[in-house]
Amino acid sequence: MSLYVDADACPVKDECIRAAERLGVRAFLVCNGGLRPSAHPLVEVVFVTEGPDEADKWIAERAGPGDVVVTADIPLAAKCVASGAGVLKHDGSALTHANIGNALATRDLMADLRAADPFRQGGGRAFGKADRARFAAALDRTLRVAAR
Repeated sequence: MSLYVDADACPVKDECIRAAERLGVRAFLVCNGGLRPSAHPLVEVVFVTEGPDEADKWIAERAGPGDVVVTADIPLAAKCVASGAGVLKHDGSALTHANIGNALATRDLMADLRAADPFRQGGGRAFGKADRARFAAALDRTLRVAAR
């Protein structure tokens, strides 16, 4: 069992590292750069070549049954779900065979709406302590289930 984190712009890297250390799970933080290597022997920072979706490709090639992937990238999540890995978004919600189709459709719809209205900007509320706690609890549950 491994934990794969799509680490570029990931707001929960620290929570992933703490969970890996606490549960004795090998973790891979995959990014294009900008992260410092971890001193913990179970946590490896993987630097992929520059280019679109290189981190996603690296994770998708390796994640499989019994692994857990943390990502906000819905196409990557779809590939990982198809390969049998557990997938969590940064808010702690799971992406599964039952809901990945809806997530992909919503992503595509929102991309179309943003393209049609150049004044439409992202947004939403800030990522806070309660969000981090919710994610950490969901990650612990998911890793414990995957370990069985």
